[in-house]
Amino acid sequence: MLPEKEELLLRPLTIADADALVLLANNRKIFDNVRDMLPHPYALHDAIWFIDACNKEPIRVSLAIETAGQFCGMIGLVPQLDVHRLGAEIGYWIGEPYWGRGLATQAVAKMVNYAFTQLPFIRLFAGVFAYNTASMRVLEKNGFVKEGVARNAVIKNGQIIDEHRYALLKPGS
Repeated sequence: MLPEKEELLLRPLTIADADALVLLANNRKIFDNVRDMLPHPYALHDAIWFIDACNKEPIRVSLAIETAGQFCGMIGLVPQLDVHRLGAEIGYWIGEPYWGRGLATQAVAKMVNYAFTQLPFIRLFAGVFAYNTASMRVLEKNGFVKEGVARNAVIKNGQIIDEHRYALLKPGS
């Protein structure tokens, strides 16, 4: 568990999160803004499989986002390999009932701190679908810089769209 004193907490998933995970992840608005690895519809067996996979990670990089004692979303890092091994992709989602409260911004800030102080990463990056301006704002509020736009780089829901690429470097690296 990451030590935090604020209302928002990043912590490992537990089986007790399964029902809330299903409730929040089984939402087309969430699915429309994340990679297709998150199934839709999202069922209890998907949650159980995901929780088990997260708890088998050799380095804890997939964390539940909790506020006021309630599971409200997920955040994670995808460590890169080979010559990119000091970098990680960051991804996150917040359940719709919790939107508009700044929770994604807080969660990203906490994950950035964790990645740069507890893990070996010196570079974080994110790919954001062109229409997801809210996620772009979350990244920008956390100091991420847009490095470019990969044109026609993503297919989501049968539509070919641009992907905006953001990155943040560890201070002093």
